[in-house]
Amino acid sequence: MAASSFRISQLATPSVCLLISVLAYGSQYFFLHFEPAPLRNSELWRINIFALCIWICYYRTCTVDPGRIPKDWKPLNSKQLEADRASGRQRWCRKCEAFKPPRAHHCRNCQRCIPRMDHHCPWTSNCVSHFTLPHFMRFLFYTVTGMSYLETLLYERASIIWSSRNLPSYLGPSALQMGFLLVLLLLNSFTVFMLFLLFVRTIWSLGINTTAIEEWEIERHQTLLRRARHFGGYLTGPGGVRVRIKKQEFPYDIGIFSNIKAGMGGSWNILGWFFPLARTPDRRTGLEFEVNGFEDPHVSWPPPDPDRIPVAARNYQAPSTDAFTHTEGSLLSQSPAADQKVRRRKRFHDRITEQPDSSGSGESTPEYSSDEEEQDGEEGWKNSEGERLRDFGVEEDIEFYDEEDIPLAILMQRRAEKQYY
Repeated sequence: MAASSFRISQLATPSVCLLISVLAYGSQYFFLHFEPAPLRNSELWRINIFALCIWICYYRTCTVDPGRIPKDWKPLNSKQLEADRASGRQRWCRKCEAFKPPRAHHCRNCQRCIPRMDHHCPWTSNCVSHFTLPHFMRFLFYTVTGMSYLETLLYERASIIWSSRNLPSYLGPSALQMGFLLVLLLLNSFTVFMLFLLFVRTIWSLGINTTAIEEWEIERHQTLLRRARHFGGYLTGPGGVRVRIKKQEFPYDIGIFSNIKAGMGGSWNILGWFFPLARTPDRRTGLEFEVNGFEDPHVSWPPPDPDRIPVAARNYQAPSTDAFTHTEGSLLSQSPAADQKVRRRKRFHDRITEQPDSSGSGESTPEYSSDEEEQDGEEGWKNSEGERLRDFGVEEDIEFYDEEDIPLAILMQRRAEKQYY
């Protein structure tokens, strides 16, 4: 199944190139041979200019490196690190074995943490990230604009045919030409409609400075708030640990124009936002982001989630050769191996509806699902559009259970650096 999906994904980019070619150049071939309304020079220039802009932006969206996290990157705010550790959360990627900056996520396709990852786009075979988002936005803009212009030209020719429908057939276009026009009209109409919806949604996300993953996290947080209201503001984590759930504002919405500026490379040059050959954002950026100050500066995003705590970290007995880690309960407790399969908790509604066993002991069914059951647990939680984390291209096992304890050697190194400076 995975191999089949991989083969299909390899066909995505050639399919997009074929679609652009058919609409941009197939339509020109039709117009040049359509005698009732041949293509005018001004129309020819506009179609080809739009096509050139689309090709440039699509090429850059597919080929520009979405970025990577420097191996030596460390959080600048030591209080933030301590606050995260106190709340049971860490910005530490188990697979990359490195700190994970805010808004970064581990992509299962790129096999690394991506700065400000929005999603991995199958149609570009690349991540939409801090560095590729401006190119992706320009690609959508020129595609929607160019195809909308093509739609007007196709509609004009279709209306000519309709108005002359009562004339003898030899005075009008051939059946082949009419069939070709119908195919172009239907294909262009469907494509521009779908891309227009994507473009509007992406503009909306850009205006409020959220990524597709962060919108999922916001909706997840709202779900946890609704659940917690029925339990006095608390939800139960693994092992019966109660976690307080309180409303937390999204920190990166800093005003609509500042949001657009940040998403389009950090420049106020509005004309540069539309220039197909505009520079990729500075590679030194994408690791720290301006916040709106609505929350305490030491509160991190996403908010605490009791189901993101790895169950394996509590019960796993690591070999004596493993590195020690620092946890809240014990300074020298050991962490699970990076490749240890994390046991998933049962879904929330299954947990709260469990009844005591029939023996009268008052004990309920264990809250962990066995590996044989292959239940997704809350990791498989879906938003209102039916999307889960893996649908955005992230490594779900790594991303959802990202509260791994930082190795003690790293903590000791950080402490030594702090004392040195």
